Amino acid sequence: MPTKGETLHELLEGLPESLRRQVFTHASWVEHRAESYERLAFLGDVVLSLAVSTHLFPRFERHGAGRLTKVRAQAVSGASCARVAVGLGVPGALRAAAPEGGAGRGAATLVESERVLASVCEAIIGAAYLEFGFERTGAAVVASFADEIDEALEHPVDYKSVLQERLARRAELVDYRTVAEQGPAHERSFVVVAEVAGQELGRGEGKTKKGAEQEAALQALNALEEGAAG
Repeated sequence: MPTKGETLHELLEGLPESLRRQVFTHASWVEHRAESYERLAFLGDVVLSLAVSTHLFPRFERHGAGRLTKVRAQAVSGASCARVAVGLGVPGALRAAAPEGGAGRGAATLVESERVLASVCEAIIGAAYLEFGFERTGAAVVASFADEIDEALEHPVDYKSVLQERLARRAELVDYRTVAEQGPAHERSFVVVAEVAGQELGRGEGKTKKGAEQEAALQALNALEEGAAG
């Protein structure tokens, strides 16, 4: 049974040494990528999404699927995961885990990367799931992401504005193009792509064009984060 008020920090402290070591191991520090945090992050990403979805679904009965999807996407975004990672002490743990002699990417660079911090946060969740199961891990996820969930509910992010601001720093512009309209008039569904310099950067679907554009902008932001992480 989950412990009342238990957080990811407490689960992290209870991990076996082998799992904890893998959580804080960057792929450039080991010979085989499977020994790094990447596989755990892959698993943790799914657990995080399910935990937050399970928390939101019964509590907001008047929210439709589109609204719930946006709240969840903001609550579990890369920026949210990175903030939770900082609260969990991930930057210090990465510095402590870095190999001596400067092999691979330096910890000083890694701790400045939102994508890396977010991935380690997801790896912690994945490792906790393997060790403690979903019920306990899911409750700890909700406790640790409570502020991010509240922020998403009270102050929804306009992903189009965020994307526009980020691209402006690179002197680039984004265009939104509707590529599909499906279903009868009362159940219309739109597919929109976000393009930069003629190249698709994100794709979204929604019951309105504005909703589809927001989803496309979110996917484009994720693509930019992944590209920056290299």
